[in-house]
Amino acid sequence: MRIVSLVPSATETLFALGVGDQVVAVTHECDFPVEALDLPKVTRDKLPPGLEADEIDAAVRALTEQGESIYDLDEPALRDLAPDLIVTQALCAVCAVSADDVRAVAERLPHPPEVVSLDPTTLGEVLADVRTLGTAVGASQAAEALIADAAERIDRVQAAVADAPMVTVAALEWLDPVFAAGHWTPQLIEYAGGIDVLGLPGEHSAQITWEQVAAARPEVIVAMPCGYGAERAQEEAYTYGDELAEVGAQRVVAVDASAYFSRPGPRLVDGLELLARILHPHEAAGLPAVGEPVPVLL
Repeated sequence: MRIVSLVPSATETLFALGVGDQVVAVTHECDFPVEALDLPKVTRDKLPPGLEADEIDAAVRALTEQGESIYDLDEPALRDLAPDLIVTQALCAVCAVSADDVRAVAERLPHPPEVVSLDPTTLGEVLADVRTLGTAVGASQAAEALIADAAERIDRVQAAVADAPMVTVAALEWLDPVFAAGHWTPQLIEYAGGIDVLGLPGEHSAQITWEQVAAARPEVIVAMPCGYGAERAQEEAYTYGDELAEVGAQRVVAVDASAYFSRPGPRLVDGLELLARILHPHEAAGLPAVGEPVPVLL
């Protein structure tokens, strides 16, 4: 099978299912596992490089309000690749080429491929999509093994923090304007022994104000700007250090959102383990230490 993945999380899942050798092209943002970096890229970003957080937000809004994607899809390259399957998503206009655009292009190809759209909003739906993708690529057994391993790790985290006092948490997905993380993130916080004071599980991330963040009185703020690694997240947190300081949280940490929180793939479980170590370092000391939070000293 010849597979084109137009979603970084799907690329990660395909490799985790053991069919990475069947992936013939990915997006310009697919950077995990490292093997994906060597594959042909069939998308590009329309936004110019070097924009600040508020400029990125404004540019994205301008394009989406016009009904345009922030990505270009290379139709001639897709025609040459002749895929049997294209994996896309419709969950977020900022995360990938729109599913409607992908289907329109697929229908124009000489041999229209199957198009599978993965659109999870909860952790359970993320794991269900592993099964969906496994079925589509003939790797159902591997999918069930991946789901079982994830479920075991989730149970291990919940058991580790079961007797610890709950910690109030504000997970910030963007800092200018401020967005409270939604979708699966509030669930991850709950499973890690926290209470998300801003986000709602299964709901879209919501734009809020700094006043609302302060009014929620979080003990811990987790800066997880969408698509950014830990160092860039730390830089963003220091840029808005005055606003974060006024919230009055006991701790502010920056995390690698791109790896562990933004993408609905297998590494969300790594993100859960990371959150548990942030909120309950003593109780979670025995959990795997994949990824590290970066403290923000205000």
